[in-house]
Amino acid sequence: MIDRLPVTKAVADTLAAVSKMPVGRGAAPPGKEPPYYLLTTISTTPSGSPLADDHSELSVVYQVTAVTGPAATTPGSYAVADQAEWMADKARAAFLARHPDTGQWLHPITVPGAKVYARSLEIEPGGSNDETDAIINNVQRFRVDLTPA
Repeated sequence: MIDRLPVTKAVADTLAAVSKMPVGRGAAPPGKEPPYYLLTTISTTPSGSPLADDHSELSVVYQVTAVTGPAATTPGSYAVADQAEWMADKARAAFLARHPDTGQWLHPITVPGAKVYARSLEIEPGGSNDETDAIINNVQRFRVDLTPA
């Protein structure tokens, strides 16, 4: 059986490394002001062999919310929709970008004892886009499929 916690940690680490932005798991990153990402587990589905078998595969859907906001050091500033779109692009690149010649993932998601064999964009529900809002966000859901290494 593949445990979900190491997968979630690996997904968060990959998103943070590729985007060079903080990633909070289920909550805002401690001590960080926007912009940042929120990573939330939406669903987990084991498949293949029965749960008691160590060779079971795992499919996890993560919601990645790009959170923008006013600059803390600039009075009167506000979030902009362009930043939310830019952050959404970076998240898609972290999960889905492939090398044009080899087709291999550009950004590995390394999970001890497991191998990521598929990744996909499940849905992009969108987010708020009113630039008069103090915070603007963009929401995407990604599926990560794993098998024992």
